[in-house]
Amino acid sequence: MLTIPGSSQKFCDGISRRNFLRIGALGMGGIALPQLLRAEAAAGRRPGSKSVIMIYLPGGPPHQDTFDLKLNAPSELRGEFKPISTNVAGLQICEHLPLLARQAHRYSVIRSLSDAAGDHSDFMCQTGRPKANQPPGGWPSIGSCVSRVLGPAEPAVPAFIGLEPRMKHRPYNAATSGYAGVANDAFRPAQEAAQDMVLNGISTDRLADRRSLLSSLDNFHREVDSLGLMSGMDSFNQSAFGMLTSSRLLDALNLEKEPIAVRERYGQGDPKVHGDAAPMLNQQFLAARRLVEAGVRFVTVAYGFWDYHSKNFENARKDLPLFDQALSALLVDLNERGLSQDVSVIVWGEFGRTPVINPQGGRDHWPKANFALLAGGGMKMGQVIGATDRVGAEPSERPVRFAEVFATLYHNLGIDVNQTTIPDLTGRPQYLVADNCQPLRELVS
Repeated sequence: MLTIPGSSQKFCDGISRRNFLRIGALGMGGIALPQLLRAEAAAGRRPGSKSVIMIYLPGGPPHQDTFDLKLNAPSELRGEFKPISTNVAGLQICEHLPLLARQAHRYSVIRSLSDAAGDHSDFMCQTGRPKANQPPGGWPSIGSCVSRVLGPAEPAVPAFIGLEPRMKHRPYNAATSGYAGVANDAFRPAQEAAQDMVLNGISTDRLADRRSLLSSLDNFHREVDSLGLMSGMDSFNQSAFGMLTSSRLLDALNLEKEPIAVRERYGQGDPKVHGDAAPMLNQQFLAARRLVEAGVRFVTVAYGFWDYHSKNFENARKDLPLFDQALSALLVDLNERGLSQDVSVIVWGEFGRTPVINPQGGRDHWPKANFALLAGGGMKMGQVIGATDRVGAEPSERPVRFAEVFATLYHNLGIDVNQTTIPDLTGRPQYLVADNCQPLRELVS
């Protein structure tokens, strides 16, 4: 169907729109699919097959109970879980991650992320920068930067897709396209709006007629647009119509096309919303793989609720096995399909947890130490980068910054962080990462 705009839903950028597709607003003066798909036609853009899947764990999982267990810490700090050996010599992880233990040669663990912010938000994980002192327009998410710099790899497929839901705690959806422009914000295929991608009862001939009408309206807008904001709308409209007349994106989102054995390998997870964050939808990991295969450059997933201020170990015993199944299935799947060299995977939360276990049996916020897991992308796998002290309170070896991880992901996509800039809303060029941070030498050549 062709949806007529009118929703009152407000996004964090203040723009009223559905979180998916509004072809009915084309050229009508609203923010619609063409703007959402807008890709700057700058020189240097090129098609390519490299992509990134970012798995964000809202709330901040406990690093010392997952990938950085502390056997030598006092018992009241160490916690209840035991480490198990992996198939990489010297690397141990939590006993509740046995599937990932068998896949350790396919990922590397950073144990010394050192510059997290202390608030519950996806902002640091999505932008690599603190919220304070932002330039005009605000820091853009990495997916928006990738969309702006590289554009879509396939005409009928967005460069950046966000599978995460709109979460109850709104700062979990804090990151936006910033000065990269709303056209490069994530395309969000929310399940309840999927029919907006289907031309129900409308032939391609009728669609062409509407396209001609909208083109005429665009021409009128251009005549009265003294600022030139309508320039380039024809190409944006073309992308929008390309989506409606191509089955590529819909096919990628149709998990029924996967063999049952593959879907069962990922498992279902838990569809209920956890806390004030997200469900644990294992099938979204499979959807992410299908999307990058279809040509999406950057896919984000939000998974679960890891803010264990109470019942840390009880909650982790329920959540870790679901996470273990989903992530290990993704790593195996990427390898079996020959995608592990081209698709980078990053898994992290906004911060770590306190060494001290509080009276409620939980761990509280701790930005001084955090972990990240990286896989694929042609990186060097099967290693641990950095270390924390005896109780997991602070890095003791090789402190790593968020921006270094971002520089690594850009490098894997073929983007030179030393040369590439995006102008903010004053026209000042802004580099993609802070303070001249470079890719992690341990992971890339």
